[in-house]
Amino acid sequence: MSSHRRRRGWLRWVLVAGAAVVVLAVGVPFAYIHFIEGPAPAPLGLNGTASPSAANGSGGSGQPAGTPLAGTWAVATGSRAGYRVNEVLAGQNNVAVGRTSSVAGHLTIANTTVTAGAFSVKMATIHSDQSQRDAQFDGRIMDVATYPTGTFTLTRPISLAPVPATGVIKTYKATGKLTLHGHTRQVTFGLKAERTGGKIEVSGSIPVTFAAYGIGNPSFGSFVTTQSHGILEFLMNFSRS
Repeated sequence: MSSHRRRRGWLRWVLVAGAAVVVLAVGVPFAYIHFIEGPAPAPLGLNGTASPSAANGSGGSGQPAGTPLAGTWAVATGSRAGYRVNEVLAGQNNVAVGRTSSVAGHLTIANTTVTAGAFSVKMATIHSDQSQRDAQFDGRIMDVATYPTGTFTLTRPISLAPVPATGVIKTYKATGKLTLHGHTRQVTFGLKAERTGGKIEVSGSIPVTFAAYGIGNPSFGSFVTTQSHGILEFLMNFSRS
């Protein structure tokens, strides 16, 4: 009888220990993500709100168009670019975000048409809130020593007409060549633009399928798994050069 009780006691402790392990395996990542790390930064975007008339191409209800757009515009202070990738960390959903302000580029506008445009990012300057993630990004994922720069170059002009009023956000489509990890692909994506004072602000996001750019899946064993794609997001401030 005592032997049977000992076996039952041993089994009970095994079950309790197993339950504790499960609670720790789920609870620790949950607490870390939701209470220590906190929510991911909001997507990069413009602060204003696009009006229906702006999206449809009319000038909106802001101030008159005013200052001519024609000329060359350069990326200015306050510009940012980076990545956004959904990941699962030890069974818990998370969003990995890395950003940099080391962005350079330009726009050329003739009359009311963007005829040329490009921007580049120093890949080694992109950082998240986790040094371990950054080490993986710089090394096996993006190999920033071999491929130090990511670039986008516009290949089709963008008509801005009718030019919206100052403070009105308008949506456009851009087509160009995106180069990441030594691979170049043509991409088409939506972007939003707004004139604020003497500047032009542009935001957008470009879907990136990792395999298309020779980028290995960022997953790290079974502890961190990611989708096969992510988002390149940017917010550019342009001032007349």
